[in-house]
Amino acid sequence: MQTKFDEYLEFPCAFTFKIMGVNNDKLEADVLKVIQELVPGEYSPKSRPSSKGNYLALTLSVVVTSKEIIEAIYTQVGALEDVRHIL
Repeated sequence: MQTKFDEYLEFPCAFTFKIMGVNNDKLEADVLKVIQELVPGEYSPKSRPSSKGNYLALTLSVVVTSKEIIEAIYTQVGALEDVRHIL
């Protein structure tokens, strides 16, 4: 992944991820499991269901120490079965 996060951010810094996925019982747990493996810590994502309730939006702030961590989160969370988008 060729990104310019290191040119625009000073590390360590708080970085907010927004994740959209299928609204089920395991989405939040699966996302937190990946985040915990990469950046251990206490996380309390904010969640908001879509208007029809089919999807769930998670907002999560993570203190990252490098662009590689950001890229790994995008790659690994984006690869989860129930995740549709990650911003």
